[in-house]
Amino acid sequence: MSIGAARELAERLGVDRVLVSGPEYQRASRVWNDAVRRRPAVVVRPASAAQVRTAVLVAREHGLALSVKGGGHDWAGRALNDGGLVVDLGGLREVTVDAGARVATVEGGATVRDVIAAAAPHGLLAVGGTVGGVGMAGLTLGGGYGPLVGRLGLAADNLLGATVVLADGRIVTADATAEPDLFWALRGGGGNFGVVTALRVRLHPVPRLVTGFALHAWPGAAAVLARLGDLLATAPDELTVPSGVISGPDGGPAVFLSPTWCGDEAAGGPVLDEVLGLGAPVVAERSPVTYHDLLARFEPYAAGGRHHEMRTRSLPGYTAGAIEALVAAGEARTSPLSGVVVHHFHGAAARVPDDATAFGNRRDHLMVEIGAVWEPDDPAAPHRAWTEEVWSALSGVALPGGYPSLLAPGDRDQIAHAYGDNAARLKGVKAHYDPHGVFTATPLPF
Repeated sequence: MSIGAARELAERLGVDRVLVSGPEYQRASRVWNDAVRRRPAVVVRPASAAQVRTAVLVAREHGLALSVKGGGHDWAGRALNDGGLVVDLGGLREVTVDAGARVATVEGGATVRDVIAAAAPHGLLAVGGTVGGVGMAGLTLGGGYGPLVGRLGLAADNLLGATVVLADGRIVTADATAEPDLFWALRGGGGNFGVVTALRVRLHPVPRLVTGFALHAWPGAAAVLARLGDLLATAPDELTVPSGVISGPDGGPAVFLSPTWCGDEAAGGPVLDEVLGLGAPVVAERSPVTYHDLLARFEPYAAGGRHHEMRTRSLPGYTAGAIEALVAAGEARTSPLSGVVVHHFHGAAARVPDDATAFGNRRDHLMVEIGAVWEPDDPAAPHRAWTEEVWSALSGVALPGGYPSLLAPGDRDQIAHAYGDNAARLKGVKAHYDPHGVFTATPLPF
């Protein structure tokens, strides 16, 4: 069956667009998380939405499972499948900027770095995350936490429209007036409704940011996080503060604070100094930077070729119980590469009405990203057990649900609550646009 599909695709798209073996196939069958090992029957590298349509229809005609690879950063490796067809959008990375309209048209395989680089010469930026290599489409469809959330909202809140290849082969445009239900679902419902071959995203006239970074020695960890919690409760929109636990210079645990100010530079300096001086940091720095510079700061933490296991929780804040669990997590780490990143959600993102998009949690909260990272020759079991222990320790102080883009396939209780009251409408949109469940990306509660 897969041989026939590969032969048909090669005839219709060209041999160079279809991979079934060889070095290029091997590269296309790998993702950021090197622990993922899957062997699709065929990988298609389309050059247009029309070619994506051909791949989708051939997969359905031949009964092949279908998955879509954009940036390939989903830790669970859901971009790949065993024995099916993978649509690899890596060749569709063009970004076109309309500076006058402040809009970027972004092909489905473009990364956050691609979009930021295209907008920067115009004095504009797009709302992205903290890692430049992540696919812009995947980030946006899942919601898209990042350092600008307080002032500019989620990446999903800045989506203006999308071109989507549906399971039946139709190519549609979804925006506020055309296919509005699909557009609603794409903003937080993940890549579960079709292949998004292009996005239209809002750009903002913010040429520079003010950012800082502080590393606090471990003996003061609990006190620093408690003070940070008090500060976040009254943080202005311009200030968003990712934080968490990583390795210090000696390889042991340390608390990091990485505040970003998106607003008047002169006003931001004193605010960042207050954040950075919450304790007695061993490292503290701040400076005006471009978004590209900010992304570069976190690149070493997102290097490919390593093995990863991730879990997530959402917290109402830095409560005493949350701090206790995070301090215990730092002390119990099984790898100096592992850590816990806490994303700050507030401000503009929290003022979007609950039912305006599919994204399920619009209250002020902290999204916790528990990440075990280890080298390929290291036994996996201890590191995976650590993520489970931290995840379990946070359960008693966590909000229901969690960020769908990071949920594990088996996190059924969290998945059931991940979309809040939007779950029923999301189910209806799924039934309308993909009634046979062709597309399975981030988890859905049905």
